[in-house]
Amino acid sequence: MKETIILGISCYYHDSAACLLKNGEILAASSEERFSRIKGDNSFPHLAINFCLNKANISLEDVNYIVYYENYLKKFSRVMISTHLNAPKGWLNYIYAMPKWINSKLWLESKIKSELGISKKQEILFLEHHLSHASSAFFPSPFEEANILTIDGVGEWATTTIGIGKKNKIKILKEMLYPDSIGLLYSAFTYYTGFKINSGEYKLMGLAPYGKPIYAELIKKELVKIFDDGSIQLNQKYFNYSTGLTMTNKRFHDLFGGNPRKPESLITQKEMDIAASIQKVLNEIMLKQVEYTYQQNKCDNLVLAGGVALNVAAIGYIRQHSSYKNIWIQPASSDAGGALGAALYIWYQKLNSERIVKLEDSMKGAFLGYSIKEEDKEVDEIIKHNGGVFEYQKEEEIIEQLAKDIDSGKVIGIARGEAEFGPRALGHRSIIADARSESMQKKLNLKIKFRESFRPFAPMVLLEDAKSYFSMNDESPYMLSTYEVVEARRKDYNRDLQGLDLLNEVKSDIPAVTHVDYSARVQTVDEKRNPFMYKVLKKFKENTGCSVVVNTSFNVRGEPIINSEIDAYRCFMETDMDILIIGNRYFKKEEQNKELYKENNKKRREYKLD
Repeated sequence: MKETIILGISCYYHDSAACLLKNGEILAASSEERFSRIKGDNSFPHLAINFCLNKANISLEDVNYIVYYENYLKKFSRVMISTHLNAPKGWLNYIYAMPKWINSKLWLESKIKSELGISKKQEILFLEHHLSHASSAFFPSPFEEANILTIDGVGEWATTTIGIGKKNKIKILKEMLYPDSIGLLYSAFTYYTGFKINSGEYKLMGLAPYGKPIYAELIKKELVKIFDDGSIQLNQKYFNYSTGLTMTNKRFHDLFGGNPRKPESLITQKEMDIAASIQKVLNEIMLKQVEYTYQQNKCDNLVLAGGVALNVAAIGYIRQHSSYKNIWIQPASSDAGGALGAALYIWYQKLNSERIVKLEDSMKGAFLGYSIKEEDKEVDEIIKHNGGVFEYQKEEEIIEQLAKDIDSGKVIGIARGEAEFGPRALGHRSIIADARSESMQKKLNLKIKFRESFRPFAPMVLLEDAKSYFSMNDESPYMLSTYEVVEARRKDYNRDLQGLDLLNEVKSDIPAVTHVDYSARVQTVDEKRNPFMYKVLKKFKENTGCSVVVNTSFNVRGEPIINSEIDAYRCFMETDMDILIIGNRYFKKEEQNKELYKENNKKRREYKLD
């Protein structure tokens, strides 16, 4: 059989990435930020492309198709038309955007060829943004047929699309167009509450349970009209994203009683209530959309992608209240996943290739990135040069020791195998700890992650034990939905407290992973996808009777998730982590040569706050 190699690329907005397929199989996929160490890196993904090619042991000349995840000419038409429709108000946007388009973006095909160093005659394919999202949602899914929903800020014109996927084809049935956007509505509140758009939305979501949705009716009355099919109309007199360089304007600020919160300033009850309110509105909109898709085609399966699909609270709400039996979300749902979707579309839809559906999906657990070997002498020398002191252990010994370390309250960094594709650490680039600890959430936030104290942590649990901890009847291998902690494990706490005073209340027998509303962003672990962490949890359960641990991404605030061995060691040394696993190397913090590390890392990169 002749091999067909497809390279998918996304870049120039946020979350640049590359993906490589061979005969439809996903060989490799990674965000550029993992290699460049620039969070949300939007530059051309040279490093990610080189990684993909090297992992597959092929050259660029072997690639049959190169596909970009957007149609840049349609995007330019939207920028031009919306600017003229808003004239003269849109002149600031125009002045800001035009130099970029004239100097670079309008010549995108030539620019990509130049970046890749390929012939001007070689064809670059371009796919529409939401079609890339839809492809990333359906084609890797475990369903022969499914309804498709994609939701984000904006692609070319579309902000939301509804479609149907059957076998090796997808069809878009309906779309919602800019400037009416669920993603931009949510981002407006992200901006107003003092968080960074395109990265701080998950903070707004995490803040919501601390507040009360007292502004929800005001939002629906003044800002957004919601229709029965889940489409919306935004009242543009309150927004500035079409006409200026900010998300909201003075009318918006006056409506909510003041200017946006200054980043890094004190979070008040007002921000918590606003977060709760917009989350409630988002849940309502998304449920209407989901139910509308079901009425159009009464299929039991739903797949989702786009940045808004990463709102785990809304996904949890949909799971509880929608008509669907099965819901699958692309683990790399943001623009990074567009590179994957674009490549898959070419393989299935353009080339009409047969699609063989896999029971557990075809994402390989999302473990598609840079691989850390169990042993590597060259890496050993680099780590030792930086003060690293470790011992090699057999996998069985590491598993035994980790179970004891977790039980004794240690915080452990794990860097093994292939890095995850997408924003979630799933056990290959994770920090783990004891979920039973009443002080662990605070310790992890303040001493390990250096981030806001209100941020919740996710539980990692054995798949077969998940029901005994959480109200769930499905698997959740990619940590993309919230579930409620079961009644039997909950603890009553002082409901008279408000806001961040709730942080220190013990809410269950796994308090480090139980949010103030008893929700948890669950990751289930099975032996096929994640054998190492499965064995660690099994051993921990043997020792303690508990099969839940805290799992958070291996990074500090403002930094991308670690990628390489030296990334892992540096993060370990610059935090209060106790134990580190890199491949089959076992590190104890107290044994490290801290002076040598400091001497060789004087010029460490300063990461911007997210």
